[in-house]
Amino acid sequence: MNRFFELGGEGSDKSVYAAFERTRKRFGQNPFIHIPKGCPGGPLTLTYEQAGLRAESIADRYRRAAYGRGHHVALLLESRPEFYLHWLALNSVGATLVPIGGDLVNDEIRMLLRHGDVDLAVCLSGHLASLERAAQEGCMAQIASLGSQDEPLPAAREPRSGGAASAAAAMVFTSGSTGAPKGCLLSNEYFLTFGRWYRDLGGRCALRAGCERFITPLPPNHVNALAFSSMGAIVTGGCIIQLDRFRPGQWWDVVQETGATVMHYLGVMPGMLLNLPEDPRERRHALRFGFGGGVRAADHQRFEERFGVPLVEAWAMTETGGAGTISTHSGARHVGTGCIGRPAAEYSEAMVVDEQDHPLAPGLIGELVVRASGPDSRRGFFSGYYRNPEASELAWRGGWLHTGDLVRQNEEGYYFFVGRRKQIVRRSGENISAAEVESVLAACKNVRQAAVVPVPDEIREEEVFACVVPDGGLTPTQEAAEGLLQQMAEHLSYFKLPGYIAFVHQLPTTATQKLRYGVIIELARSLMSQRGPEFFDVRSAKSAHRASQVRPSHSP
Repeated sequence: MNRFFELGGEGSDKSVYAAFERTRKRFGQNPFIHIPKGCPGGPLTLTYEQAGLRAESIADRYRRAAYGRGHHVALLLESRPEFYLHWLALNSVGATLVPIGGDLVNDEIRMLLRHGDVDLAVCLSGHLASLERAAQEGCMAQIASLGSQDEPLPAAREPRSGGAASAAAAMVFTSGSTGAPKGCLLSNEYFLTFGRWYRDLGGRCALRAGCERFITPLPPNHVNALAFSSMGAIVTGGCIIQLDRFRPGQWWDVVQETGATVMHYLGVMPGMLLNLPEDPRERRHALRFGFGGGVRAADHQRFEERFGVPLVEAWAMTETGGAGTISTHSGARHVGTGCIGRPAAEYSEAMVVDEQDHPLAPGLIGELVVRASGPDSRRGFFSGYYRNPEASELAWRGGWLHTGDLVRQNEEGYYFFVGRRKQIVRRSGENISAAEVESVLAACKNVRQAAVVPVPDEIREEEVFACVVPDGGLTPTQEAAEGLLQQMAEHLSYFKLPGYIAFVHQLPTTATQKLRYGVIIELARSLMSQRGPEFFDVRSAKSAHRASQVRPSHSP
């Protein structure tokens, strides 16, 4: 019998807020969210009862302004406690959350507001100018700042969406593998399934009711923090320890000071921590396990031996949520092999298929496809892409969600991650659409054609590499490469900018003039190894740009 059945009534939960309220009644004096010192808004701890009271007050403001089911409300509140309070409030009134990352630039913000049909955007005062500029450039969203929290919210317009969109608890934008990011509609069932899946895993990830403290450096506009960390806490009475970013040099001090028991990590984090000088403090912690994905094979065992924290590798997508997550929570882990484990049988099924969707035998590499167990193959998964039913059905062809990721399966049923079929660069945990970067680069002055591909990076997993065919007005120099970077920086977030730029005479194409990305990836790796006169490392210029763009901490 599941040890959490004693909480009672979970089957009646119809929303994230209902689940929160049930836990609030049981664990009202337990900490719900903790912001450590040194992070914006910290140090601060809110119990479930305190957070519930604040969320009720915020929800009352939304109700007075007539926001509810069918309205899309964007939050640009970074990794502050206010994000979680507003999210609970929006969920309680039935509105759809559209989270926006704090690192996005004006063009990206405008795209999300437009594509997400946002009715209201709530932000920190430091982001107010960007949102107002986006609104002036054709978005319908009304803007409110936390700095004006005593003022009434702008009155809601009539909802502009219907169907599944009206019932969505959130709309989270994916990176978009072949173009602009797509809005994933996530239902309350999606979030509740994520929490229950995590709670029920057991094995290496057995969670204790009312005890766990989940530390995450990931922003809540990502599903990892929004659905994984937060729902794991909400369904078990645990605490979210929310950091504003990952600071390797301070990590073990923060882990110790906050009493964290579970760390949620990205693949780049273990390597960064291993690069630090050894320090006795790195073993003075209460961490029971780490849960994440993508740790480098060479780092996995070294990390566990040095820091005493087992890393439970997993695989998931925004589209799959917890229902389709595969993890090494039980059975063999095959440390250092890229093993992502097996799906939890009561939640999902997985299969490896070829390009014609035929199942492949163990040992052969193919695309990973997943679905929910039971008669409803989409139960607990995303509800579809907003206003893009064609893409939704293409992803679900044949009754399986096609992930675009390449894996192999061994005879025992364990899955091993091989690579990505989709045009994605995975950098420091961020999924970057190569097509998006290409479109910006192609619009730059003196660029005739461009291709963007991933190249390996020892610290960040992958880095963005741009191959550029210049026109006659551009001479390949370091200055010219950095000039392109500056042009792109006006339209893209820092992390999406190329770390390397190479100028080439032409790009390999097919007979129908489509870019041959497999060949271009090999070309990029060759150019990196040769470091010829056409190759330019622009990582220093990229870092300098980031430093110049870092916003000061803003008070709510």
